[in-house]
Amino acid sequence: MGAVIAIVGRPNVGKSSLFNRLLGRSAALVDDRPGVTRDRAYAVFQEGGREGVLVDTGGLGSPGDDHLSGAISGQALSALEECDLALFVVDAMLGPHPDDQDIAKAIRRLGKPCLLLVNKVDSPEREPEAQEFRKLGFPELLPVSAAHGYGMNALKGALLGHLSPAREATPDSPPRLAVIGRPNAGKSSLVNRLLGESRLVVDARPGTTRDPVDAGITRDGKAYVLVDTAGIRRKGRLSDRLERVSVLRALRALADADVAVLMVDATTGLSDQDAHIAGHAFEGGKPLIILLNKWDTVKDKKGARVAFERDRELKMSFLESSPWFPVSARTGGGLKQLFPTVDRMMAQYSFTAPTSDVNKVIEAAALRHSPPQVGKVRLKFYYATQVSTRPPGFALFANRPKGVHFSYRRFLKNSLKKAFGLDLVPVRLFIRARHEDRHKGGGRNDK
Repeated sequence: MGAVIAIVGRPNVGKSSLFNRLLGRSAALVDDRPGVTRDRAYAVFQEGGREGVLVDTGGLGSPGDDHLSGAISGQALSALEECDLALFVVDAMLGPHPDDQDIAKAIRRLGKPCLLLVNKVDSPEREPEAQEFRKLGFPELLPVSAAHGYGMNALKGALLGHLSPAREATPDSPPRLAVIGRPNAGKSSLVNRLLGESRLVVDARPGTTRDPVDAGITRDGKAYVLVDTAGIRRKGRLSDRLERVSVLRALRALADADVAVLMVDATTGLSDQDAHIAGHAFEGGKPLIILLNKWDTVKDKKGARVAFERDRELKMSFLESSPWFPVSARTGGGLKQLFPTVDRMMAQYSFTAPTSDVNKVIEAAALRHSPPQVGKVRLKFYYATQVSTRPPGFALFANRPKGVHFSYRRFLKNSLKKAFGLDLVPVRLFIRARHEDRHKGGGRNDK
């Protein structure tokens, strides 16, 4: 499971900018479609065949506070306690602050490895400004600029030794299914039903499951791994620190999964928090199956279906393809569809297409719907190719990549999904300038 890297520091020192800078340069799976307004507190970070879970924490302390006492709490404390490495961000422009010293003491008290990042240093000439932070007592200090990218290569090199080897999924690797959802949605009951034994503690009180639990299972001669996780709640409702820790571990398990299985309580309907949880899977590029649990207790089943479809369209419009079906973890009703659906998902998740086939799909799409005009220039596509799997990702090289409207991007992506039968998994489409493919023998830089 990936190493946890916690970005900590005072408010407004550039933690979120650093978070975005690292992911923007390293994450292979990025989708620019609008309308996704969820909290981006964590993401998978990959570099050099190694990976980790990057956690962006809230500021420790607040502007105007004279002391940090009592402020190290909540998600930031949980992230520090669970992390394998702390990235301690300080502000070179403002200089050392008393709260910086208090945060340094907290990191040392927890015994965590730490990289001290002196942010807002955007040139070699300004590097001497970083040296005054040596007094914080950390041997590894790196001057960086999250806003301009200065020092990022050195930072990534320093991170490599702390990251975990990326899990190498092979065709023979059993699919890992992370069972996620709100507390008391029936996650442990589902795993127990599938295993045929009461292997996990089931309790009506929310928060019973603290750590992700792996359970191997074989169905019709095929192996799978079920991962039961703690219920995920909004940060503001995590009053118990142990539960906050369990949430971080659940997100860690999700990052390491192949398929996410979201349990939704049919008796209460689809909530905003269910959509929030689904967003974690979407941002990680995970195929998602939605199980509407406790269906055996729903009296107006037709009305419940209509309400769920309506709410799913409103609250989960960002999802591309997520099958759902009603089930009962208590009785086992409806669960026969689960593993055949997982099998179809995994085949699509690892799908690869020859470059010639990808280009044929894009050419046919452009004939059906001509590329739009971008300013005074007609949008022109040079070629397309598949650049990733798990999930499938395609790159399309064009003369005006920034001018491609979202609706036309969606049309091209849907054309690829339909042509290759990718109806159950997310698909990523990257539209780039041709010069970005020079390392692969691409053409000149068109302006």
